[in-house]
Amino acid sequence: MAKGKPHMNLVFVGHVDHGKSTTVGRLLFDTKNIDEQAMRKLKDKAEELGKGGFEFAFVMDNLKEERERGVTIDLAHKKFDTDKFYFTVIDAPGHKDFIKNMITGASQADAAVLVVSGNPSDGIQAQTKEHVFLCRTLGVSQLIVYVNKMDMAKYEESRFEAVKKEVSDLIVSVGYKPAEVEFVAGASLEGDNVAEKSANMSWYKGKTLLESLNNLKEPEKPTELPLRLSIQDVYNITGIGVVPVGRVETGVMKLNDKVIIVPGREGKGVTGEVKTIEMHHEQLQSAEPGDNVGFNVRGVGKKDIARGDVLGHVDNPPTIATEFTAQMVVLNHPTVISVGYTPVFHVHTAQVACQVLKIDKKLDPATGQTKEENPDFIKNGDAAILTFKPVQPMVIEKQSEIPQMSRFAIRDSGTTVAAGMCIELVKK
Repeated sequence: MAKGKPHMNLVFVGHVDHGKSTTVGRLLFDTKNIDEQAMRKLKDKAEELGKGGFEFAFVMDNLKEERERGVTIDLAHKKFDTDKFYFTVIDAPGHKDFIKNMITGASQADAAVLVVSGNPSDGIQAQTKEHVFLCRTLGVSQLIVYVNKMDMAKYEESRFEAVKKEVSDLIVSVGYKPAEVEFVAGASLEGDNVAEKSANMSWYKGKTLLESLNNLKEPEKPTELPLRLSIQDVYNITGIGVVPVGRVETGVMKLNDKVIIVPGREGKGVTGEVKTIEMHHEQLQSAEPGDNVGFNVRGVGKKDIARGDVLGHVDNPPTIATEFTAQMVVLNHPTVISVGYTPVFHVHTAQVACQVLKIDKKLDPATGQTKEENPDFIKNGDAAILTFKPVQPMVIEKQSEIPQMSRFAIRDSGTTVAAGMCIELVKK
């Protein structure tokens, strides 16, 4: 961790080829987080592959296969410092089949940069919409809109204003307030308004992308909420014993805390006492929200718990829902969703099939008002409230109580069908 600076998770989203990777690469280079020499190597490599101009994108696409395909696949994590924050950049791919990563990315992000191409033939595309909606439904509260490729629009103010209006209408429809969103006009390949002011747009009085990032509000750590730690993996480490690894979502876990991990193998939960906590090979006295830690709990065996289980204090255990009501939006379903449909829910680190018991109402995605009570089905683009029943024990919390544990994505045969959050539940 950079000493004394607040940490922010930043996700770059937007349609494929609108310049996300190039923007991130340019940002890292212009803030001296990559040196000239490394950049020169990437430049040579880009030219050799006949992709001159892709060198900034290569900073993020560090997989050889990606360079050859010129496409971003996995979530690349890069760190960079500004004078105010220490950022971890999650570069979320724009391609459809990689949207699963986009979800794991967005659900961890404190802020998002939506990259929209200002090239007159581009503007808002299908994925621009999808990503904005996902960011909103997955609870990313801060947004910066970066209008890229202004060089291809001859740096004209009218083009920037047109894209700004188009995007403002879009983000209002999902509940962001354009007045609270910075719109930046830039050109990443040329370095216009990324870290340095552009000489090509004298009409532009706004901030550079870097200034906008520094202007973000520091995320509040939900330390006051009950402890919830979602388990990602469970290891057996010689000399220590069973070491679950996971991320503290809310609350604080301290040494000697009495904890319970649910549902656990039996579905009843397993209790024990926290003996060690470690992060980046350092022993900690306590772990806070955002910390990815390994820890040892006396009394918990390797077979007792698994990925998807959630840890809490014994006096406030995580909630196992026998059924729950969710507000969600259908992004990409081949036909329609009706009662009986049983897709896989991705909630924190869990993956559990849940069945639709009831479609309570269809909502207007722009306003959230009820459009139709008890519809027979819902389809792409619909926002709705539904009641679900998990097929096996699953931890989920209400948005009003622990929002960090209420969000989910629904996947079916390899694509993200819907995303949403739990608003009501029936406790086991």
